[in-house]
Parts: sequence; C-alpha cells; structure tokens
Amino acid sequence: MPLFILCKWGINDRSVFEGREGPVEIGFTYFDCTRNSFKDIALRAIISDIHANLEALEAVLTDIRRSGIAEIYCLGDVIGYGPNPCECIELVYPFDKCLLGNHDQAALFDPDGFNASAERAVFWTRGQLEAAAGSERQQKRWDYLGELPRLVREPNFMYVHGSARNPLNEYVFPEDIYNERKMERIFSLVEKYCFQGHTHIPGVFTEDLNFLAPEEIDFTYELGAKKVLINVGSVGQPRNGDPRSSYVVLDQNTIHFKRVEYDFNKTAQKIYAIQDLDNFLGDRLKEGR
Repeated sequence: MPLFILCKWGINDRSVFEGREGPVEIGFTYFDCTRNSFKDIALRAIISDIHANLEALEAVLTDIRRSGIAEIYCLGDVIGYGPNPCECIELVYPFDKCLLGNHDQAALFDPDGFNASAERAVFWTRGQLEAAAGSERQQKRWDYLGELPRLVREPNFMYVHGSARNPLNEYVFPEDIYNERKMERIFSLVEKYCFQGHTHIPGVFTEDLNFLAPEEIDFTYELGAKKVLINVGSVGQPRNGDPRSSYVVLDQNTIHFKRVEYDFNKTAQKIYAIQDLDNFLGDRLKEGR
C-alpha cells in the first residue's frame, strides 16, 4: 500500500519500523523492512446502513483507521431512524464512494412504503436537515444526498443498497434462498460479485442457493469463480441478534466480516429524548434486532 495512503491516517514515520525484520503488520497493511517499502495491498472497507447512528459510525471509522485502511465505500442509508443525521452525513463526505439508500431518498422526496414509525423518523430527519435553511453547510448536505448514485459498477464488482434488480428498495433476505425464481433473476444481473446492504443482516449468498452467515465461515470468505452476493450488514442498526456494528473489509479476493462494539446505550438515550422517534428504535439497538 502506498505511503501516502497510510499518511492519510497519520502513519507517516518510517522510523517506527527501523531495526525490524520481515514484514510488520499494521492491521491489514504491511511495511516490508527488508525492502524499506510498503507492500502494495489493495484494501477497501465496505459499510452500509449507518442510519444516523453517530456513536456506531465513529467506532467503525476508528476501527478502519486502526487497520490502516484508507478506501471506504458506503452502500447507502446514511440517515433515517437515528438521532444524528447531519453529523453522519458530514462524516461520510470523504468516503471514496457512497450510494443512495431508500431512507436517504425518502428524506429528499416522500417516504414510499414505509411503516408509521419509519415515516415519522423520515419527517423528523428532514426537519433536522432543513434547520438553518439557507446556510452553506445545510445546502451542502442536501446537495450531497441529491447527487448520490443508485449503484456503482467496476470490473467484476457491483455495489448497491438493495439488490442488483432494484438497487434502492429490494430486500434480499437469507430465506430468499428458497425463492429460486427471485434469486436466479438477481444473479443473472450480476457479473461476478455484488455487495449490498438494506436487510442489515450480514452474510454471503451463493449462486447454488445457500446463505452463509459470518459465524459459519469464521468471518472470512474467499471470492472465486462463482457468483456471490455479499451483504455487509449494518453499522447503525444491526438485525442479526448481535448489537455490534457490522461491516466488511475487501482484501484482494478475501472478504473479512468485522464486528465493532460501540456505546449503543448512548445512542438509545438520544432516541428516547426525541418525541418523533419511537422508543423501539432505541430498544432494538441493545439487542441487535
């Protein structure tokens, strides 16, 4: 990995490696002491569904920095449900890519297909974004959300919020492996690998209709010749029974599923203090549901 990437996170002093033999590991990044150079390893953190949870986002970004990872992709839903939409949008600005999620779009336009609780959260979120109307900072947030793409394609890779068939709104749940027609249609639209979020449930869908939870594969999956869909889970509202934030690291052809602890009680207390956000939105953070 080039030195300038490490410098971005403050790792810029070669002297810390002097006298060491062989490669020195810094998270997923290596400095080859025998060649006095950084080993070129492409690393990418892929996160999704922040949902205005500032404590969770800050904890995940700290974990990413400690691993020496400079490239970050976000698969959408930066806002919605949580108590800190403005702060989370501003933290996402430096990311290399960020997609539009259905909650992001709902704040821009009108919520469609949302339950009553989610709809109230959308209108409260919109009110926060409309505060200080006319200010440059406020306008920048709206402009940023309005310019987010619905999908990103790269050679062999696709990035969406929902699914390859409906990048914004379609859910792909683990139980969909029993819906052969749906999964065949989705896989037909994927060149090779598709990263997605939306369900808040991390894991790997294989083309032969299996779902692999991170715990079943020791939190690591090797990309190969066959097509797969990878759900990266949720930073701000996990729903697989684990309250820790979820994201993945793409290390060349290896996917590492990561879990990060954060102060969900602090986030929940903020939610309880806001009348327009249902208490359930705070309760669920404590149980990861």
